[in-house]
Amino acid sequence: MAILTREEAKAIIDKVLSYAKADETEVTLSGGRTGNIRYARNTVNTSGETNELGLSITSVFGKKSGSTTINEFDDESLKRAVERAEEIARLAPENPEYMPMLGPQNYGASRTFSESTDAINPEYRAQLAIDSITPCRENDLTAAGYLEDYSGFVATGNSKGLFGYNQSTSVDFTVTVRTADGTGSGYAGKDFNDASLLKAGSVTNVAVQKAKASVNAQAIEPGKYTVILEPMAANDLLRLLGNGLDARSADEGRSFMSKKGGGTRLGEKLFDERVNIYSDPNHPDIPAAPWSGDGLPLERTNWVENGVVKNMFYSRYWAEKQGVQPVPRQRGLIFEGGDQSLADMIRNTERGVLVTRFWYIRAVDPQTLLYTGLTRDGTFYIENGQIKFPVKNFRFNESPIIMLNNIEALGKPERTNGNMIPPMKIRDFTFTSLSDAV
Repeated sequence: MAILTREEAKAIIDKVLSYAKADETEVTLSGGRTGNIRYARNTVNTSGETNELGLSITSVFGKKSGSTTINEFDDESLKRAVERAEEIARLAPENPEYMPMLGPQNYGASRTFSESTDAINPEYRAQLAIDSITPCRENDLTAAGYLEDYSGFVATGNSKGLFGYNQSTSVDFTVTVRTADGTGSGYAGKDFNDASLLKAGSVTNVAVQKAKASVNAQAIEPGKYTVILEPMAANDLLRLLGNGLDARSADEGRSFMSKKGGGTRLGEKLFDERVNIYSDPNHPDIPAAPWSGDGLPLERTNWVENGVVKNMFYSRYWAEKQGVQPVPRQRGLIFEGGDQSLADMIRNTERGVLVTRFWYIRAVDPQTLLYTGLTRDGTFYIENGQIKFPVKNFRFNESPIIMLNNIEALGKPERTNGNMIPPMKIRDFTFTSLSDAV
């Protein structure tokens, strides 16, 4: 299915709005192609492609709203869909937190679309699987991997004159490699907007080396260790910090940003002064759509500067209630790093643990942001600047707040699951017990 142009999308949205009788009406039209290929035991077992086009309508009378979705676009079907949304709205209870729809907004251009990703076809996916499976077979290893690619658009408009249109692409590839005896495991993954940046063989080779190096892991005592977190492991915890910057949760006393007795910690220095976190929809490595979920334009926002929390995200409702300007939730965090490489960090570590990634992370205490989880797919003991041997996986209990106060070194940020995250060297990271899982 071809991506609808801005003009084609606007014509459909305008037609739907012309049928509306509600106080306010919002229409969202989206569609595109999603493709995938999956393999396990060095053999492709599923592959497919879907093409979808759908439209949602939200009708509002006062503070009562109703919604419907449809994937038929003839005039009669569109009229019935509008009538259905309006009928539901009349029957719905009032939403005391409803905010009137926005009028026209100034959305900037985005760089979320790549021709190379849009051109992905079944042959590309098959070749990617071959490039990943081949080095594993050659090394008597077993690979399981998954690729998903997307190319599509979203358009939104309402009865107050707002209209936005954006095209985007994405490609996400992960692979797990196991040794024949099952004692070694490695994992690697990459995600991009531009598929020309994805090299499946190189990604797989990282997992291959980790699998071979992690055979026959040894047990060491749990405790507090200096850890070197690869970007994927660091991201597993830092994304939880980003989710915690919600103003309403802080004001209501439900988050790490809440003060005991009332108020928030906005403006306080909570982290090491080297911690600088921002979001920017125009960042070249993690570009984002130019508007937020509630239609506000997205701009560069500083969240943490020199360890000081500078912003929290406010919904339009909560911002009005608190008498402040709304701040849209971030899409993609950029954590400014340093200039050390992973090899530098290892070389400068007397005793520590290298972590590839974490798994099965669960909240322990949201007010301190304490989490527990497991290391996985490549955990190694470092001594006197060298990786000595693989170690059995650990369960950890740690908070990213504490972690970001125990920084010893930072590396260059890399795109990881939609964020820009550097490798990190952290002291006194808490491992509580061992795990027999590989």
